[in-house]
Amino acid sequence: MNRLRDDLMLANVSRRHVLKGMAASGALVIAARWGWAVADEEQAYGADAMPHGWVDDPNVFIRIDEDGTVTVVNHRAEMGQGIRTSLVMVAADELGAEWDRVRVDQAPGDEEKFGNQNTDGSRSMRHWFAPMRRAAAAARTMLEQAAAEQWDVPASECRVGVHVVVHEPSGRESGFGELAAAASELPVPERDSLTLKPRDEWRYIGQQTGPSQRMSGDEIERPLAIDGENIVTGTAVYGADVHFDDMLYAVVARPPVYGATVASVDDSEAMEVPGVVKVVRIEGTGQPAAFEPLGGVAVVAENTWAAIQGRDALSIEWDNEPAGDNADYDSESYRESLEKAAESAGKVIRDEGDIETALADAETRVEATYYSPHMAQAPMEPPVAIARLVDGKADVWAPVQNPQATREGVAERLGLDFADVTVNVTLLGGGFGRKSKPDFVLEAASLTREFDGRPVRVQWTRDDDLHHSYFHAVSVDRLEAALDSEGRAQGWRHRTLSPSIGSLFAPDPEHKSDFELGMGFNTMPFDIPAIRLENPEASAHVRIGWFRAVYNVPHAFAIQSFAAEMAEAAGRDHRDYLLELLGPARRIDPREIDESWNYGEDPERYPIDIGRMRAVIEKATDEAGWGKELPSGRGQGLAFHHSFASYTAVVLEVEVEDDGNVIVHNADIAFDCGPQVNPERIRAQMEGACVMGIGIALHSEITASEGRIQQDNFHQFEIPRMPHAPRTLRVHLINDNPDVALGGVGEPGLPPVAPALCNAVFAATGKRLRRLPIADQLAG
Repeated sequence: MNRLRDDLMLANVSRRHVLKGMAASGALVIAARWGWAVADEEQAYGADAMPHGWVDDPNVFIRIDEDGTVTVVNHRAEMGQGIRTSLVMVAADELGAEWDRVRVDQAPGDEEKFGNQNTDGSRSMRHWFAPMRRAAAAARTMLEQAAAEQWDVPASECRVGVHVVVHEPSGRESGFGELAAAASELPVPERDSLTLKPRDEWRYIGQQTGPSQRMSGDEIERPLAIDGENIVTGTAVYGADVHFDDMLYAVVARPPVYGATVASVDDSEAMEVPGVVKVVRIEGTGQPAAFEPLGGVAVVAENTWAAIQGRDALSIEWDNEPAGDNADYDSESYRESLEKAAESAGKVIRDEGDIETALADAETRVEATYYSPHMAQAPMEPPVAIARLVDGKADVWAPVQNPQATREGVAERLGLDFADVTVNVTLLGGGFGRKSKPDFVLEAASLTREFDGRPVRVQWTRDDDLHHSYFHAVSVDRLEAALDSEGRAQGWRHRTLSPSIGSLFAPDPEHKSDFELGMGFNTMPFDIPAIRLENPEASAHVRIGWFRAVYNVPHAFAIQSFAAEMAEAAGRDHRDYLLELLGPARRIDPREIDESWNYGEDPERYPIDIGRMRAVIEKATDEAGWGKELPSGRGQGLAFHHSFASYTAVVLEVEVEDDGNVIVHNADIAFDCGPQVNPERIRAQMEGACVMGIGIALHSEITASEGRIQQDNFHQFEIPRMPHAPRTLRVHLINDNPDVALGGVGEPGLPPVAPALCNAVFAATGKRLRRLPIADQLAG
């Protein structure tokens, strides 16, 4: 069974909570206990609602070997966000380990042992910071207890220092390795008995990664990023770096129209290509496709180049009948149909006050329609997977964000038990949501069966990646606002139309689901007397999947662009007007807004905090010198957004040259994710999100004609290049407050960038652009 996991779930699914342990001779292998169970009738939030192995165990393992080496098992996918470093920093700090003696092992896919491993939703640190600390605190307690028994002293007199346990009255000490075997025999402490380190004893958490430096007279280690040297020197292992001597290589010709099938294939010329071994059909599952392969014809060869040449030599007739109206899909006419539909009422999502009266009585009405296109995730590393069968068991190696769905899919396709499938997660050369869908791994699994278990590598090309992505949903958003004689907002109507990710897993719902609407649409925070939010129908004609920040991207583009238009109509400064729209600092329970989805988090721990929104706006604009005098042709643009339990505001200063070329001179990003575990990685994520958002605003677009994607490679699907990056980019991290819950980092930096850029273009040129991407419109 294919499942849409976690806070993207469409239906309840069973969870397997199986107690499994790990054992190692002469080593301490422990897992701190979760410490509580949620009653069936109670609402579970966040990590509590995720699969997590034992009901009282987060399954975050720590091993200490006899030589003192500490190994932390990282169960999340590493795709540039630095989680393999950040989670290890947390464990090492709480344990008291010396950074140079800490190693990391990547967990294979095993939800029953390691809990939720689906790396999306900006929740790795949000959900695993506390369990990782508890795991390490339990290990530290067991080491202290082992030392106390060895020395025949009270455990209260023993304390972990840096990689040693010290008997404080006598000064005796023993290293971690000397105590590991004895500690491994002790029971794991209950959660209620654990004592976590106070913040003033943290050595790594909250520190920049980098060389050691002296701070306040004490030597403080600044941990080096795990994998950093290997990545720079080219020795890091990504999916395509896995090699077996007898491996075969495959590429697949997939149906160009979503849902089409193979009518006939002539492989005679393909078989004449030197190195081609066999041509194999792969069965798809039709629509909805979920995470299954699209189907098609695989060419298997002795090397990838021969496989590609063989595929080019195939003669395939495709049957579009099973695809239905997908064969007629034209993205331009679809946009026009959505814009027309946006003029009529749709499913009511939120209704407060009397919007019709507010619009009828308005001194000024502001109206605008915005368009965001399909986009492909286009990670630098295209999908790739290796699969083999040995003694009736399957092993796969792949850069996957969702190893559990991968394991389930391989087991189902090959008719194996889960226990007979091992998913080895390599480093990911980017993901952005694409590698949460393991269709490419299931292709490899299908092919290894055809060769008696011999390892087969399926390699996607960039053309494959763009033609057969799980595309970011196209979106049309129509907004209307009523302003009074003072320019104050009295009414707000917003209609949003997008195909739903739900169309992957069930008959097309044609409406956005709760989690999609909850991404900045029905949580729109403005303090306006009359608000009406509607969701007219929109059907899916390609595979729709999650993309970095998901529906926050089009929602933020529309709302933040429109707020700027309202400020212009009111004759007000945009910054001041935004703060007025937000109203005074206050906390809103998301449940008060139409039972709004809240990224799966507890609404009491994660309220919508207007004060934090105001703070990032004020910080970004203050640091950017908002309102300063600029040369002709230059302007500043502002936007903010709340997503994944964090708060982001962006100010861009741009220049628009006579030929329409856009230069981003300065970018100031204020970001509030609450407590900051690894500030260097937070800054890096904001910087990357800014550059990616500029690319989205200027160039990135996927189009379709007669059901076929028209972009073949990066010369047509443009992504940002070095000249697009801001000349100066500053990230301002605020609110490192231990009293607030951790927010996400990987995704919330992206949504406000495109509207900030478009608002800056308007300030520079007076030209309001409501359709993404904008580069061609400026050139014209």
